[in-house]
Amino acid sequence: MAKNSGFLLELLRDPMRKSARTNAARPLLDEGGRRPMTDYEDLIYEVTDPVALITINRPKQRNAFRGQTMHELRHAVESAVADERVVGIVATGAGEGFCVGLDAANLVQAVKNGPRSTSEATVGSEAPALFSYLRDVPKPVIAAVNGTCAGGGFVLAIMADLRFVAKSAAFHTVFSKRGLIAEHGTSWLLPRLIGVGRALDLLWSSRRVDAAEAASIGLADRVVDDDDLVDTAVSYIRDLAKSASPRSLSVSKELVYNHLDREWHEAAVDADVAMQNSVRSADFAECVASFVEHRPPRFFRIGDPGRDGAVVGDAEML
Repeated sequence: MAKNSGFLLELLRDPMRKSARTNAARPLLDEGGRRPMTDYEDLIYEVTDPVALITINRPKQRNAFRGQTMHELRHAVESAVADERVVGIVATGAGEGFCVGLDAANLVQAVKNGPRSTSEATVGSEAPALFSYLRDVPKPVIAAVNGTCAGGGFVLAIMADLRFVAKSAAFHTVFSKRGLIAEHGTSWLLPRLIGVGRALDLLWSSRRVDAAEAASIGLADRVVDDDDLVDTAVSYIRDLAKSASPRSLSVSKELVYNHLDREWHEAAVDADVAMQNSVRSADFAECVASFVEHRPPRFFRIGDPGRDGAVVGDAEML
């Protein structure tokens, strides 16, 4: 890696940088990739079938992230992808804040390091944006925004599939107040969530957007009482696990993101191919059988070894 690589690119370049869709979790190494670690320093990771709950656990720093935090977040997500018990992932923050972005000490280091060269515009096949790998996770990802959500924390929230927001929470883009621009893909994603004018307003002003306004402009998908936030997000995943095919959730997520920048005809053809694959899937056969037998369906979980051969014919599974 070139010496003038920026600090934020360093955060993205960890030993587990392949797509979370295909990459099983590996032994966690320290921030420099040198020694195995047995426990997370900056996170709490809990799996209670069917939910993986990831909590950024740096409340004294308002859950600001450093390199170690980024490294552990990636590892925790990949662990959840590889765990057949997990149907969906919920990410939240410890204490009164969700995440205020990059730790101040690391901001100073980023200035010292200077910008990376333009030739380093991508990290492998990934976009050079924090948390862009969440789009490739074949399971629902919900950001449970429990307090201040700013800078890189704002990026984490909008890279999630859904945002459940506590009534006391607030969003700040921050970038313009730091002399920065709409970084980490926010210029592409935010207008698609809330519209061009609203996106420019939030990016230009960096003003505080409370939960009620976030809901009114489409930034928040649910607004709930503070004490009910995590339980509401967890319950949403539990309800999906009871009634929906994890394969269907995964394919629908992939189609939605892939079709954001495709023409209508191409998207329709793509969706039709995916539908034909679904009709030949073991999950569809199970749905029909459960309907005939008057019982709840027993769908395959993603990561379940029993999924091998779960599609009839030559259709591919995710």
